[in-house]
Amino acid sequence: MGAGPDALIEALHAVQETFGYLDAEALAYVGASLRVPPSRVYGVATFYSFFTLKPAGEHAVVVCLGTACYINGSGAVLAGLQRELGVEEGGTTDDGRVSLLTAHCVGTCSLAPVCVVDGEMLPRVTAASVLDHLTVSAVAP
Repeated sequence: MGAGPDALIEALHAVQETFGYLDAEALAYVGASLRVPPSRVYGVATFYSFFTLKPAGEHAVVVCLGTACYINGSGAVLAGLQRELGVEEGGTTDDGRVSLLTAHCVGTCSLAPVCVVDGEMLPRVTAASVLDHLTVSAVAP
């Protein structure tokens, strides 16, 4: 990794890979180490969707909001998950169990609506089927 402003994105990737997210202390450290102003570090960290400023939940649920999924009910799936989990899009439940995220398209339009739960593609979902999957995942070895 380089040393200086040109290494900012690479350094942020390395920190997030190590700790799972970028907190204020990590952003300040990276900025000071690379001699980059805090506003630029924060701007880069919030501009790129790969970076997260909050710890992720034990389980990641990604609801596809692409056209095919949305037409087939992914908006209702998202609303149901928000209601049942008590968390907004992009947030993590208070117990740290589930992060609820969205994507513009995951590329499986013929299976719409789709969710990706912990990297596993779930086709033709409802909010209830995603919650059932999470319950089963929680008790699986």
